[in-house]
Amino acid sequence: MKLEIIPVTPLQQNCSLLTCEVTNEAVLVDPGGDAEMLKSRVAELQVKPVKLLLTHGHFDHAGAAAELAEFWGIPVIGPHQEDEFLLESIPEWSAQYQLDGRSVTPDQLLNQGDVVQFGEQSLDVHHCPGHTPGHVVFVHTEARLAFVGDVLFQGSIGRSDFPRGDHQQLLDSINNKLFPLGDDIEFVPGHGPISTFGEERRSNPFIN
Repeated sequence: MKLEIIPVTPLQQNCSLLTCEVTNEAVLVDPGGDAEMLKSRVAELQVKPVKLLLTHGHFDHAGAAAELAEFWGIPVIGPHQEDEFLLESIPEWSAQYQLDGRSVTPDQLLNQGDVVQFGEQSLDVHHCPGHTPGHVVFVHTEARLAFVGDVLFQGSIGRSDFPRGDHQQLLDSINNKLFPLGDDIEFVPGHGPISTFGEERRSNPFIN
């Protein structure tokens, strides 16, 4: 599996383009904005997008999903149903940053234990509330790679002061759902550099 991280929006949100090297099928995790740039990059790479995956409903992670789904004729998958209220409010949040993100209705909502497939690749779904109530994390177990949205960052954790955020729930998600998956798992956060669960378990001051 190939990974390319494409920062989008003024908030430099990490949109991840994952490609199955066997079938050339691709998914984008958290296409939050800059739809034209994402279209161009996919065309340059000559990959076949088949799904758009959302970790949660905030505008900088989901703001371009509706436009891209229409353009490519592909489904929007995720997050958990508890984030539907955020997906509906994307235009209002986007306007605060002079962006034109659109609300989006997912074709499939996700639950703990679901599996998302593309080509010959599989992503395990973990419901990790706290930053938002319907936040999910995608884990490629074979590649030891996770896409954690705004749950966990290098040296920090997600905010919990947004509507229906919960700080203790966020810590529980990190400690009880993510860290047990293994210290060796690398993760792509919603913003900033890649780290590992082991490094954050040992040194993240917001967890320890």
